[in-house]
Amino acid sequence: MSSYKELLNQIEALKQQAESQRKSEIASVVADIRAKMQEYGITLADLGSARSSRTKGTTVAAKYRHPNTGDTWTGRGKMPKWLAAEVATGKHKEDFLIV
Repeated sequence: MSSYKELLNQIEALKQQAESQRKSEIASVVADIRAKMQEYGITLADLGSARSSRTKGTTVAAKYRHPNTGDTWTGRGKMPKWLAAEVATGKHKEDFLIV
């Protein structure tokens, strides 16, 4: 029967072996993918990106406007300083809604 330390050593050796095999297989798969992309004329743009957001780059209409300066805010993200200052003086952000 193996001791606890021997088993830990075997686990570590197997982890290293598995990582080495993984890297080897990944290199082979990447080479195959590149060859297929070149063969069929596929670009990265053709593949799309699961990470990109469909709304990324879209603009949103302003929802709030300062009557004197014309500064605007869409209502998304952190409240801008100009509106935070107005709210701090007792006004409501609804007072600045664009109708």
